[in-house]
Amino acid sequence: MKIAVLPGDGIGPEIVAQAVRVLEALQSDGLPIELENGLIGGCAVDATGEPYPEATHRLASQADAVLLGAVGGPKYDSLPRQQRPEKGLLAIRKALNLFANLRPAILYPELANASSLKFDVVAGLDILIVRELTGDIYFGEPRGIETRDGQRVGFNTMIYSESEIKRIAHVAFQAASKRQGKLCSVDKMNVLECTQLWRDVVIEVAKDYPDVALSHMLVDNAAMQLVRNPKQFDVIVTGNMFGDILSDEASMLTGSIGMLPSASLDQSNKGLYEPIHGSAPDIAGKDIANPLATILSVAMMMRYTFNHEESAKRIEQAIKKVLVSGRRTKDIAESNSSLGSVVGTRAMGDAVLSVL
Repeated sequence: MKIAVLPGDGIGPEIVAQAVRVLEALQSDGLPIELENGLIGGCAVDATGEPYPEATHRLASQADAVLLGAVGGPKYDSLPRQQRPEKGLLAIRKALNLFANLRPAILYPELANASSLKFDVVAGLDILIVRELTGDIYFGEPRGIETRDGQRVGFNTMIYSESEIKRIAHVAFQAASKRQGKLCSVDKMNVLECTQLWRDVVIEVAKDYPDVALSHMLVDNAAMQLVRNPKQFDVIVTGNMFGDILSDEASMLTGSIGMLPSASLDQSNKGLYEPIHGSAPDIAGKDIANPLATILSVAMMMRYTFNHEESAKRIEQAIKKVLVSGRRTKDIAESNSSLGSVVGTRAMGDAVLSVL
């Protein structure tokens, strides 16, 4: 099990360190895990001048899976766009053809009071968002900023091919068929031709999955419904930009963005695994970041890339037991939590390891 470890920037090294400890525990239990570190994002720019250096590309290409922390920070905002840390993230997704992004939003019962929504609205929440990751407006050409008639004009291109939509639709239908058999496709077909094609193709693919109930929703309505009645959803499939926004919204239904892992997969289930949150430079180095989303990303790695369900469940059960014990990082602590139950990044890692 060759795993490339890319801690990245901000809190990335802190949270990845705890996930690596979990991998090392599995390794000591007999799994043939090999770990090798690399640079991506701002730290790569500092060291090499590039956010996704060739050495990192070779490492990631030769690995079976990639564990990534987070990239970015305000110190890089003034750099030319091609040098910014986020370009490294887009580059590795494109280079490894990681087109299918799976983002589960699960509310642990112990954290129901951490959600900003009423208990009865979110209790039992279990949603999977399937986001297309290598197309759409993030990668479309032409793009840029230029002068027209004496003023600056910014432009980007939203574009999807039929084959790109088909392959992500198949991933979503297959996921839905293993869950509750419900798939909601989110688009903006009433004003965007690109997403009219999206809806048309998804309807065509649905013929291959008669056991899955397909519905459609415009993205603005979907954003509202996620807050109004999130448990109506089972699996949501959508494009790159809509998925980026909706999955962050869904994360807050669970109480904290620090609890949500993700998997980005290619056709063969080689994957990049990362928490969905950012680098949080304002809390970097303070030992208060929540490492649970990163550790849960390791569970997803075991499940999707290595097909080792036993290890995935062990990790998930360990986290559940830690939460039952009352231990919380600051982001998921209730205002009346006792001082002893609020722990730091390292201590939360200790707690998970002790259960494992």
